[in-house]
Amino acid sequence: MAKNRSELVSEVAGKAGTSQAAVNSVLDALFEVFETSVAAGEKITIPGWLAIERTDRAARTGRNPQTGETIQIAAGHSVKLTAGSKLKAAVAKK
Repeated sequence: MAKNRSELVSEVAGKAGTSQAAVNSVLDALFEVFETSVAAGEKITIPGWLAIERTDRAARTGRNPQTGETIQIAAGHSVKLTAGSKLKAAVAKK
């Protein structure tokens, strides 16, 4: 079962005793900081919960699955999310 953004906002607002609009604004700001920081190559760490960082991917040779033709895949970036100890412990309890 997945939880979408509106369900998350509603639940957090209820637990924090604040409005959904306020929670939504905070989430927007949080994701904006994540976006700009990770794009700039900075690592974000929330001890015990998660770490987010940009990773580099080297150029490589691939294969077109339809034709079998060899193609060159350009170097690029990706995002790595790592679960922290508190998050891992919460999952282990279930």
